Amino acid sequence: MTPIASSKEITVLGAGIVGVCCALSLIEADYKVTLIDKAGPGEATSFGNAGVISPWSCVPQCLPGVWKNVPKWLLDKNGPVTFDYRYMPKLLPWALQFFKNGTIEKVNQIADTMDMLMCDNITIYRRHLAGTGCEDLLVDSLYVNVFRGDTTPDLNDLPWKLRIDRGAPIEIIGRSELIALEPALSKDCQSAVIIYDQTRAASPGKLSKALAVKAMKLGAKFLRMQVASLTGNEDGTYVLQGQGIIHHCKHLVLAGGFGSVDLLKPLGIRLPLISERGYHAEFSQAGIELNHSIMDVAGKFVVSSMVDGVRAAGTTEFAHPDTPANYARSKSLQHLAKQLLPDLSIDFPKYWMGVRPSFPDNLPAIGELENYPNIFTAFGHSHYGMGMAPVTGRIIAGMISGRVANANIAAVNPQRFL
Repeated sequence: MTPIASSKEITVLGAGIVGVCCALSLIEADYKVTLIDKAGPGEATSFGNAGVISPWSCVPQCLPGVWKNVPKWLLDKNGPVTFDYRYMPKLLPWALQFFKNGTIEKVNQIADTMDMLMCDNITIYRRHLAGTGCEDLLVDSLYVNVFRGDTTPDLNDLPWKLRIDRGAPIEIIGRSELIALEPALSKDCQSAVIIYDQTRAASPGKLSKALAVKAMKLGAKFLRMQVASLTGNEDGTYVLQGQGIIHHCKHLVLAGGFGSVDLLKPLGIRLPLISERGYHAEFSQAGIELNHSIMDVAGKFVVSSMVDGVRAAGTTEFAHPDTPANYARSKSLQHLAKQLLPDLSIDFPKYWMGVRPSFPDNLPAIGELENYPNIFTAFGHSHYGMGMAPVTGRIIAGMISGRVANANIAAVNPQRFL
């Protein structure tokens, strides 16, 4: 195939985990990369996630019947979902599209695409990390999905079946086996579904930074800049402006999360992306150590030991990204984590909030914009950015270099919304 980019210089806007993986794959394809971000690499949404890296994260949020749970979740102050009523005009049209995707046929199609975007993620991460001295930031791990009380797992339930049908190695274990794996779990935890062949990031932020440092050692340039506008020139080049800085580029990868969609609006491109804010609570003096990533199935949050302590991460808050953080969500996670792990010391917690950019089909936008050649999208990864970042980078580099990417990307093409 003929390379799309005749120039060997590529600008990647966004230095989170997706942007950094795009940069590394482009460097592998012999391109010169400039990374641009308003903050340092890995300091936004990539910093605060749960750290789970699984090839088997192929279960979308828009499952059939999920709408039935919404009233219950909203009435529970510790529930997994909340929203700012001021965001309703933006949220309602998105939610209608989201629920329309909740059919068995569509969910299976989405799961196939997610499976494609997750495959090889551990292998690619390890290749990118090689030689950084930070290889230990990836820790081999199980994904322990815990059930409380009399609730027992059924592998015929759709979320498990979606994984099993796509090759996930899964096993149900009982109380004795569970406590042997994770002694710190409460007595209420009676069973679990174990997903094998996974890793976890011991520090998602440090992982992103280590990969960015490697990219720069391999020749990438980093420009700290808050981009306010994106405009096109008659010669087919593009201009990024902000903070008194002007950056010209011929080829642009938009990997800036939620902010990417705002830059496209002046070009007449409007995509149904919303701000789905997530929170975490981290305990530096936890007093316990976890061996694996643990998902509380009922509470829909994850706890994991990290470099800086035990982190509880999750929840969904639909709100404008610039709305002040509602740290009651982090305190709720703190309460739930203490129930799950009775010996957890919750003194001196650190709270965090980040913005997940989410499309109504739970899939990102990856591809070239039809009427704006040489602008490539790589954003909108919802809850799955850490898992999808390596393959997203490989696809972007494959598209730009003209090499055949081993993926059918029609389902993530940004034109699906235009």
